[in-house]
Amino acid sequence: MSGQSKQVVVVDSDVESAANLASLITFLEYESHVVNDHLALAELCSSLDNIVAVLVSDDPQLELLNHVTGVIDSENLVIPYYLLKNEDEYPPFSTALNKQLSGIISAPVSYKKILGVLHEADLLSHSRKNSQGEQSARLFRSLVGTSRDIQYIRELIKQVAGTEASVLILGESGTGKEVVAQNIHNLSNRKKQPFVPVNCGAIPPELLESELFGHEKGAFTGAISARQGRFEIADGGTLFLDEIGDMPMNMQVKLLRVLQEKTFERVGSNKTITSDVRIVAATHQNLEQLVTEGKFRMDLFYRLNVFPIELPPLRDRIEDIPLLIKEFVNRMELEKQGTVVLDDSAMASLAKYYWPGNVRELSNLIERLTILFPQQDVKWSDLPEKFRPNQDWIAEQLEGDDEQSSFDQDLAQGIVLLPKSGIDLKNHLADIECSLMTQALEQTDWVVARAAKLLNLQRTTLVEKMRKFDISRPEDMTTF
Repeated sequence: MSGQSKQVVVVDSDVESAANLASLITFLEYESHVVNDHLALAELCSSLDNIVAVLVSDDPQLELLNHVTGVIDSENLVIPYYLLKNEDEYPPFSTALNKQLSGIISAPVSYKKILGVLHEADLLSHSRKNSQGEQSARLFRSLVGTSRDIQYIRELIKQVAGTEASVLILGESGTGKEVVAQNIHNLSNRKKQPFVPVNCGAIPPELLESELFGHEKGAFTGAISARQGRFEIADGGTLFLDEIGDMPMNMQVKLLRVLQEKTFERVGSNKTITSDVRIVAATHQNLEQLVTEGKFRMDLFYRLNVFPIELPPLRDRIEDIPLLIKEFVNRMELEKQGTVVLDDSAMASLAKYYWPGNVRELSNLIERLTILFPQQDVKWSDLPEKFRPNQDWIAEQLEGDDEQSSFDQDLAQGIVLLPKSGIDLKNHLADIECSLMTQALEQTDWVVARAAKLLNLQRTTLVEKMRKFDISRPEDMTTF
């Protein structure tokens, strides 16, 4: 069984708290194991082959966490691990811990909180084991999300990284184009060589040639010494040309020559320099439209557009917002910048927002909320005004809250008294879950997507639960 079921290990010297957490993990249908020190963890890891997460209790000096990190490093394990934060204060994290720790679980540990952590750990563990390397883990952490679009982007990166093909990354500002470029470099054969970014739109046109190719002393006014350009600095590595659509036409000609001939000269020099760089370019503009308008060279466009990757805007993958927020909060906690918690009303409001600034705008918002509401729960009313939807939607939510309150009261009135002989809690809760799913399906005429909305579930989650409990439409055996 150990080789088949998903394993979660709790490392805690407090027997009672460890047992309580293990019971919760077991209820969530993971197989739990409790150890009280890092030596027992090492022994356990050698006998199990499907550990998806290690949860480590804290202590004033984080000694246990440091010992666990040592075990994971020495055994070359690819297991995400989390700190169970019970203490109010703890020393700053070392650089190594900051990079390796997957996140922090703050007390009290609730059902909802641990479920989200285990879901994330499951995905992260799967990502790491598929490639057997830390590079894949970093790819997961920097491209956070479980949406189909993000999973597709990860696959494209893995496919192209090991080649020498030029890559053109398309997408709105703030979608993470440089993150994708960095990951392509990190997963490539050039990963030990420099990754050099250049923002073509931020450099004045008259200085861009010198920035890219370098210059000799006295080549122009102010050139008091010779200087290497970005092509020389990136030799053997990757040159990331951001906002390539803003490059002037005269520079496009010179860039095309470098791509074709692999050589260039510094400004003010006749000496030819060989270029061995991989080009990854990015833009938020429509390059094909710019070609049509005569503002971008067609031959350069086709030279760059060997392998296009288009990043979706955040508004098209709102299911990733909770995981993104968790990642941003984790980073701030690890850097000792504080923490913040968004309640369901705030989360629902952010899902309604258009996000013109995409992931960058979300990151900035979380940082702002952390400053305004440190260690607090953020409600809908606490969000900046532009992140709050219209009043009609709010009225709808308030009406929904009234219905929920009535539902909660009905449950309270029909509460089951625990018999003296005890009860099989897992089976009892399963019966309740099965009953509610069946009611939702009947109310929506067995339209799975609408029933899932009533239950606040993803459609795929409801389909999986229907299969688990063998729930099907009475008059036929419709597949999903």
